[in-house]
Amino acid sequence: MTKSKDARVTVGLACTICTSKDAGDKSTGISRYTTRKNRRNTPVRLELKKFCACCHKHTYHKELKK
Repeated sequence: MTKSKDARVTVGLACTICTSKDAGDKSTGISRYTTRKNRRNTPVRLELKKFCACCHKHTYHKELKK
């Protein structure tokens, strides 16, 4: 059985460029990734540079709120 206060948690990452686009722009969607992080070692939100399929370039992806 896993404990509810595990050190490793699964987090979602969303593209910062796609989420900040205005409603008037043609949006093809939001690029999202999932990853695992250690809650004790990295208490701050993750920000990784990953490939966005919607923007067709490498952009920063920030951790989503729970």
